[in-house]
Order: sequence, then C-alpha cells, then structure tokens
Amino acid sequence: MRWTPGGRGNIDDQRGRSGGMGAVPMGIGGVLVLLVLSWFTGVDFLSLVGSNPAPQSQSADPSGPVASTPEEEKTVDFVDAVVEDTQKTWEQLLAGRYERTRAVLFRGAVQSACGSAQSAVGPFYCPGDRKLYLDLSFFNELQTRFGAPGDFAQAYVLAHEVGHHVQTVTGVESQVRQRQASGGDRNALSVRMELQADCFAGVWGYHANKSGRSQQGKVELDPDDLEEGLRAASAIGDDTLQKQSTGQVRPDKFTHGSSAQRVEWFKRGFSSGDPQACNTFQ
Repeated sequence: MRWTPGGRGNIDDQRGRSGGMGAVPMGIGGVLVLLVLSWFTGVDFLSLVGSNPAPQSQSADPSGPVASTPEEEKTVDFVDAVVEDTQKTWEQLLAGRYERTRAVLFRGAVQSACGSAQSAVGPFYCPGDRKLYLDLSFFNELQTRFGAPGDFAQAYVLAHEVGHHVQTVTGVESQVRQRQASGGDRNALSVRMELQADCFAGVWGYHANKSGRSQQGKVELDPDDLEEGLRAASAIGDDTLQKQSTGQVRPDKFTHGSSAQRVEWFKRGFSSGDPQACNTFQ
C-alpha cells in the first residue's frame, strides 16, 4: 500500500492529554475483554457498547507536550492520509450530503461525547460528537494479538470506523437506535450495523484500487492489500474472538458478526464499490 502524507487536517491530536474513566463506546480491541465479562456474569456487555451514546461535556487535562518517535509520527501521517482518502471517496459517493469527521488520537484514555474510554476498547466511533477515536498502540495489537499485520489491515480498521460515520450522516445509526429502544433485537441490529460498516470499508477499498487513481487520491493499493484486509476482517469475527476467550461459540451473543460474515460483506463492498450493495438490513 502506497500513500502520500498530507497536512494532518483530519487529526485531533490529544496524545498529550489524559482522559477519565466512565462509559465505554463501541470498538474492536476491547471485544475479548467484554466477551469474557459477558460470559462469566451473564450480562451482555457487548450489546451495550456504543449503541446509546450519552452526550457529556468534554473535559481533559490541559494539552501537554507529546513525546513521540519518528515511527509514531509516520503512523500519524498514515492515519491522516487514509482518513482523508476515505472521506474524499464518500464526498463523491454522497455528493452534497457527506459531512467530514476527524480522527482523535489519544493515549491510555480519552473523553468523548459518548463518555470516557480506555485504550483497551480499541478504535471506536462516537455518534455524539461524530468523531472516531484511536490509540495508535492498537495497531501493534492488530498484528500481535489478532494476527492481522499490514498497513491495509490498519486502513481497513480506519475505513470501518469512517463507515460508522457514514451511517450517522445518512441516518442509519439513529434509525437502528430507535429500533433497539423500541424492543428490537439489540444484538442482531448491532451485527447488521457492524457488517454494513465492513461493507462500507470495502467500498472505499474498491475506489482506492481503481487504476490511475493515485494521481488524485492519497492512497494506492498493492496486489496483496485485499488479502490483508480480509485477514483483519476474519480475525475480529465474534466466533473467532469467542473461541479465543472461552473456547466456545455463542451465536446468540454475536454483536459484530462471524468471521465469515465480516469477510463476506467486506468483499461485497470491495468488489462492487457501491454503497447500495451494503444493505445488511434487508
């Protein structure tokens, strides 16, 4: 995967701040922890993650100096480039309707409009302030813990979170919350939301992969990038994570979809490039 650094116009850098503890928004990295808690307590923590954002006033310690390394700063540029390229795609696909988001970078913990969250929850999107949140250390976990190395695996995660933003912009997120509040199957609706975000990530991948596009966009894919994305989608399927944490699979506890489902919907978006192919609610 080849990419061009930009001016970091898609980044809110809060790595020099510290956040508190509180409500946990939806994410990827903390799924194993929540699965274990759900399994042993009988409370479905996963169904509570990210579904009902409770807007709060944002607070954080005054911004301090950011101790970083050249490698980390390159990763910041990478995140900015991918988010920029993803957003350019959606500006074209949702002409006149798309509203830009930003990636908030933090360390340890962060305060969002959805509450406070630790790094363990992984990357997440908060509908309350329409921003996506990321502790860069998650990319190391993606490779070592989830067995999904590669820059396109990281890009898939970012494009997935931008996909949740697309759901908010288009009204899908609010409709799903209303259905959940009125007695709809919370887990089943959550799975459909996550699979659609996977498909939206694939839609971006299709457009990033178009011949000659590198002259206009900030990202250009290599032949092996699709496999990296599929590996990442498979690694974070509910059944795979349940097997790792408990040794058993409980489909009734799924909130993000099985590995096969996540791969299928990502491929559907990647092969079509059409958001209309991503209607997981039919």
